[in-house]
Amino acid sequence: MAHYTDIVFAAEWPFWLFFLLSLVTLIVFFTLRERKIRRASAKEISKTHALINLELHAFQAQMDPHFIFNSLNAIHHYILTTSTDMASLYLTRFSRLMRLMIGNFNKEWISLQDELDALELYIQLEQLRFDEQFNYQLIVSPEVNLQFTLIPPLIIQPYVQYAIWHRILLRPEKSGGQLRITLSKENDRLQIQLEDNGILITEMLDGTGERQASGIDIASERLYMMSEKYQMKASIKSLQVYNGEREPSGNRLIISMQHVAARQSLAG
Repeated sequence: MAHYTDIVFAAEWPFWLFFLLSLVTLIVFFTLRERKIRRASAKEISKTHALINLELHAFQAQMDPHFIFNSLNAIHHYILTTSTDMASLYLTRFSRLMRLMIGNFNKEWISLQDELDALELYIQLEQLRFDEQFNYQLIVSPEVNLQFTLIPPLIIQPYVQYAIWHRILLRPEKSGGQLRITLSKENDRLQIQLEDNGILITEMLDGTGERQASGIDIASERLYMMSEKYQMKASIKSLQVYNGEREPSGNRLIISMQHVAARQSLAG
């Protein structure tokens, strides 16, 4: 078999030209590879910054000054007019909620138990603020392990807040509002379902047909970014609920994501 250099010279290629072309090819290859790595790194840094920015906005939305002021005002009203025991109970709930919200701020993942603890405290304070205009149910299926199921923080609460403020409290009736939160696990996917009997989804649209802006935009964008980062395959779906006469009677929101256990997140 002829030697490789013999083939090169047989083709009448000067060795120096062949060497120069090979060198140029290698330089171009490594230059393009370095640019690709830099672009990928810059894209990853940009995503990280965007996620951090969204987390900050989500925290600011949850720490809404009106909510804090009105909660304290309602507690003060209890102190002056009714029972100091009730005032103490709600003040304790308020302080626990603030501690949980601040404690979960910098975390990518928290247990579902921690999320629901904060969520119930929030709903109970809203019930106090709005004089029991609505009731709520929290239903957790047996197959959902609250301690070992992880979710991104600040995901569920904005949708609950939106359901209360923009649907339930806008009902013509000032009592009888219902909010049901159901958590289940189907085919290794966590399903979070919110259902209310507030005004209908179509009634939330303005004259241009656009939905009113709110903190749920931040929550949905954070969820999708986390989904892309950790392959959670998350989805959010809004539906209308119909009664037995096939008339619209409420709203349903379904948040679905790949089930994430504690050991999976640590491995990631």
